[in-house]
Amino acid sequence: MAEFGKFELGLEGPLDFAQTLAGFRRSGDDLLDRWDGEWLLRTIRLDRDSTAYAARVVGTIAAPRLEVVVEREAHAGKVLRAIKRSFPQTSPEFANLCARDPVIERLARKHYGFRPVLHPELIVALIRCISAQQVNLRWAATTRRRLAERYGRPHEIAGNVVYSLDAQVLANAEVADVRALQFTTRKAEYIVNTARAIAAGELDLERLSALPDDEVLARIVAIRGLGVWTAEWILARTLGRPRISACDLGVRKALGKAYFGGPIASSDQVRQATAHWGGATGFAQELLLYAQHEKTLDHATNDSPVLGAGVR
Repeated sequence: MAEFGKFELGLEGPLDFAQTLAGFRRSGDDLLDRWDGEWLLRTIRLDRDSTAYAARVVGTIAAPRLEVVVEREAHAGKVLRAIKRSFPQTSPEFANLCARDPVIERLARKHYGFRPVLHPELIVALIRCISAQQVNLRWAATTRRRLAERYGRPHEIAGNVVYSLDAQVLANAEVADVRALQFTTRKAEYIVNTARAIAAGELDLERLSALPDDEVLARIVAIRGLGVWTAEWILARTLGRPRISACDLGVRKALGKAYFGGPIASSDQVRQATAHWGGATGFAQELLLYAQHEKTLDHATNDSPVLGAGVR
């Protein structure tokens, strides 16, 4: 029997959970990262097993607090620390960027309290990337849901269910069985290859965390089916590094509209437009993508950092 524990966790403000977690609902429910507008449900791998938690807001945007239910009370300390790491704090670099970049400053005011949310479960983060390659995000969420139902383990918590994925279980899966969930044959192969690499210790989150960006990229792209696009998102969204995903279509569209007044920017233009983002790159990238979904991006103006004298 699970021994649930209930706790309160304070986080640094401002933090608007509704905006920050909107992406978990926008494309549909994949059963792995769940947000119903009240409860956030996720799992984290600890001590070679997965523990679930449920969290809901009991504080304010300025003074955010969460009520957290942990599946195993003995794991509470590690789970609470993992939740804190999932919501990176604002930084002096981001404040400085807002002072220098009118595009980011306007969006930060428009979407006050928005923060990036990290995906620290490596197998889930990589499968998110594989599933999203060259398809719309709603279909990607549908296929992940099927994968969770077929290969995942359900955890009942706070009156809800959330699924965890085990790399060893997926490593033993047949490609044809994964393909039957309506992944392409290539994606089914990539999922099994990735699971095998994690199960064998070739990809390990703790080891990746200790490596510089270039070595992280090299380790990830060495696995068949994982390319630079995936590796850059793992750097940004799992390791929390200030990395721009210059080849991502969504990023190119957002940067094109915000900085160049056009429908899409080239990868070189993305790098040019974000060269001054520095340590705030992760925050700024997610903010632009959120604004893109919310349709609050304006076309570039004369005070844009790229087109005019916006950087002071």
